[in-house]
Amino acid sequence: MAPRPNRFAGLRLGVLSNTKWNAAKLLRATVRELASARLTFTSVTYYDKRHFSSDADPELIRRIAAENDIALTAIGDCGSCCSACVNDAVRLEQAGVPTVVIVTTEFEREAQLQRESRGMAGLEPAVATHPISSLTLDQLESRAAEIAPQALRIWFGVTPVPRRNGKVPAVFGPVGT
Repeated sequence: MAPRPNRFAGLRLGVLSNTKWNAAKLLRATVRELASARLTFTSVTYYDKRHFSSDADPELIRRIAAENDIALTAIGDCGSCCSACVNDAVRLEQAGVPTVVIVTTEFEREAQLQRESRGMAGLEPAVATHPISSLTLDQLESRAAEIAPQALRIWFGVTPVPRRNGKVPAVFGPVGT
């Protein structure tokens, strides 16, 4: 596993879409949700892989690793796309980039088996309620609200307490002491 960041602000976020229906929309909604928690990024760079059921090209993984401090990828909501998303996250972690991979509840077990088979059982996914591909934009916003607090915990080791409105709370200051 890659070392976790020791700060919340000024990070470069790489966002890798597997190009499956609604993946990019879910990722953008999640970035908006993270921004509403006042998580500030120096940059947010979006990337697309060639096919959802294949691993990202090694050159794309190298590029994401070189250009970003943390990464977010989606979506694992079917058999081959889940395996490929997890593989991408494992490779980014191996390249030194803390990564959140989004999978759905129906494929949580497959994601676990894939992480274990790749020797990275500790790579926890952010789990969203299944399905994703058939949802409206409003429903995707709801899934993003599920994902954002998990992403914060996975990247930074913090578990925010939700506000009354269900939104992720603001995050301030350095991580740790």
